[in-house]
Amino acid sequence: MSRRITVSVLRKMKEEGEKIVCLTAYDSSFARIQEAEGVEVILVGDSLGMVIQGHGSTLPVTIEDMVYHARCVSRVTRTAMVMADMPFMSYRNSDQALLNAARLMQEGGACAVKLEGGAEICDTVSHLSRWGIPVCGHLGLQPQSVNKIGGYRIQGRTESQARQLIEHARMLEDAGADMLVLECIPATLARQITQDVRIPVIGIGAGVDCDGQVLVMHDLLGMNPHPPRFVQNFMIEADSISSAIHAYIHAVKQQTFPGAEQQFD
Repeated sequence: MSRRITVSVLRKMKEEGEKIVCLTAYDSSFARIQEAEGVEVILVGDSLGMVIQGHGSTLPVTIEDMVYHARCVSRVTRTAMVMADMPFMSYRNSDQALLNAARLMQEGGACAVKLEGGAEICDTVSHLSRWGIPVCGHLGLQPQSVNKIGGYRIQGRTESQARQLIEHARMLEDAGADMLVLECIPATLARQITQDVRIPVIGIGAGVDCDGQVLVMHDLLGMNPHPPRFVQNFMIEADSISSAIHAYIHAVKQQTFPGAEQQFD
């Protein structure tokens, strides 16, 4: 029986230049399909607030929602790493973050948790890491801060923003983060950050040179009537959901996705 993928496996993939495939799932049926096709990291994302619950953002999602959906996914997976988002206001301080991360792992069966933020969450990342909780950081566009930043905007385009993102990536790694997601930043900046840190970097709208890619599954399947620019609809040439996911995996591994049309300058 194959062992479950861990952060050490993902770090080795980065070292060897093998691209990491990540995809969101929120229930057992899609989790089974993704694992059978070979997705390495299944993200139980707070994007469920939009694609499952019908909200206009991720902000209404609760820790109870995340525990429930993580449990649905982890219950049927055996090899994929199950990573769960920590929702809005669930990690306001280190102690609260530890309690909620513990719930996601103990009750939800998650193998790792993901937090949005840079320098301001480094103490929390360090606290979780000391207690043996694998942590993924999230820089660039941070959907939980959409009201603060004024919408879903590309980040890191100015020189000062780029310098800050590079600095925060290093700080998160030093604090004990095991992985990093970069969302909606220029491809050249994402390449620099990916080369600058030792931890695996997963991109979404961040160019082909990240160590791996993640998409919201519903976007990949063409279910979003207004998909972001960085999305490719893999269902167009597929005859089943399984074959669409397989095509996505192949495209990530062969570095044909994302293409020039799905990245930002």
